[in-house]
Amino acid sequence: MARIFFNGQAMAGGPFHPSVARYLVGPVHTAPGYRFFSIGDVCPGLLADPAADSAVEGELYDVPLEHLRDVVLPGEPRELELGVITLADGTPCLSMLLARGELERGVHREITGHGGWRAYLATLGRTA
Repeated sequence: MARIFFNGQAMAGGPFHPSVARYLVGPVHTAPGYRFFSIGDVCPGLLADPAADSAVEGELYDVPLEHLRDVVLPGEPRELELGVITLADGTPCLSMLLARGELERGVHREITGHGGWRAYLATLGRTA
């Protein structure tokens, strides 16, 4: 099993949630130190930034490694990569992060101030 933090389309109510719903542990936040970006208003990406004092909301899942490999990862966009983050309680877990080089492209909207994907979507008049 792999503990993974989801903060976008795999969260409850999102289009990819049915593929991971049975592995939901519950709502969580990252520790401070993350920035948050919208990838074309389709999905979000986290970026570790020790200078940031912001935390991002999401959900923690405990997913079998085979399911992560065979179902979750093949559906992730190329702008994201698997990495390790720290949760608010100090524990590490997996998460999808903004891939190396993506920030430098300058095409992703920073949405850190919204605190989470659902709050950002609400500003667009959308729900998860």
